[in-house]
Amino acid sequence: ILAGARLSGKVGSTGIGVLNMQTRAVDGLTPANYFTVARVSHELPNRSNVGAIFVNRAATGDLIGEAERWNRTYGVDGRWGIGQYGEVSGFAAGTDTPGIEGDQYAYRVGTAYNSPAWRLSGEYTEVGEGFNPEVGFLAREAYRKPSLLVSYAYRPRGFLGLQELRPHVFYRGFWKPDGFQESGRLHLSSNIEWKNSWNVHASANLTHEGVLEPFEMVEGVWVPPGVYEHTQADIRVNTDLSAPLSYAVDLEAGGFFGGDILAITQGLRWRIGDIFFTDTEWEYNDVRLPGGAFKANRVRVRLSCNFTPNIYLQALLQYSDVETDFWSTNVRFGWLDRGGTGLFVVYNETREDDEFLSRFGPRDRSFTIKFSRMFDLLK
Repeated sequence: ILAGARLSGKVGSTGIGVLNMQTRAVDGLTPANYFTVARVSHELPNRSNVGAIFVNRAATGDLIGEAERWNRTYGVDGRWGIGQYGEVSGFAAGTDTPGIEGDQYAYRVGTAYNSPAWRLSGEYTEVGEGFNPEVGFLAREAYRKPSLLVSYAYRPRGFLGLQELRPHVFYRGFWKPDGFQESGRLHLSSNIEWKNSWNVHASANLTHEGVLEPFEMVEGVWVPPGVYEHTQADIRVNTDLSAPLSYAVDLEAGGFFGGDILAITQGLRWRIGDIFFTDTEWEYNDVRLPGGAFKANRVRVRLSCNFTPNIYLQALLQYSDVETDFWSTNVRFGWLDRGGTGLFVVYNETREDDEFLSRFGPRDRSFTIKFSRMFDLLK
């Protein structure tokens, strides 16, 4: 990144944000590029709003290929509040990329009703085969996705110390444009919360996965093409998460790509007021497939220390033993001014195999200092 500028603010009910940035060329890999993002949104009465966005990448220099010249994404979105609890929302977007013609669109329409007792929502999303937002990402390419949620919250009086019962049903599925179902999940669940804030969440999940090409889940363990339909059971229990010391455990077991999976996640949190917070989580997976079996562990430790309301130090340490021992460390110091601006110092490091204790240094390391300040152009 050679240079960049950002302008953001709000005038009345209208918010505006503009970002422009120039990157240098990397010989043999990519040309230099200008990046521009512009966003405007306007608030309307009763939780309603409308907005628009434009994103542009323009290549410069001698390394430009035909497909690298430019890429543009544009879209509009909005939400319309109906009464006290209802709303209708959606977006429509398109892209322009040299060499791609047709189906460069994406859209979503949805409706929701959220009252103190009921949560009802339904939506439909479609992404065309040519939709290509290069300044960003797509979790999946070219799909049609319907989803539906029905949830009811019941608060009994004087029954076993219960605070709330919340049964709910959720479904989400993904289909390719040719009608092939790529995945689906029906979630049947009930959440039980006591007045002491202990919580039990029990659920059954009916899953569908369609695999068109074989893929390697871990080294030496392959999943062949096919349609995999399974049932999984899940139960989560946690103590009062607002207490100084709390514990949570999640047990999941059932079918998985023609085999079975047992997943156990445990977490321990310790809090000292608003000053100190630590969260340790261990995730264990035992996977047994027709093409092989493996076990995987992931450990995450998060620390946060707030010296004052505006000065803090945060650290995140993660370890995973999938295929290789992998360590990552993130440490961030922040001295806030206002509106999320101020001084930020960030250190990142990753190590693989036995390098964590070796004398040869880290596999990757970065150190970043960032300072930003907000001021009002109209005063």
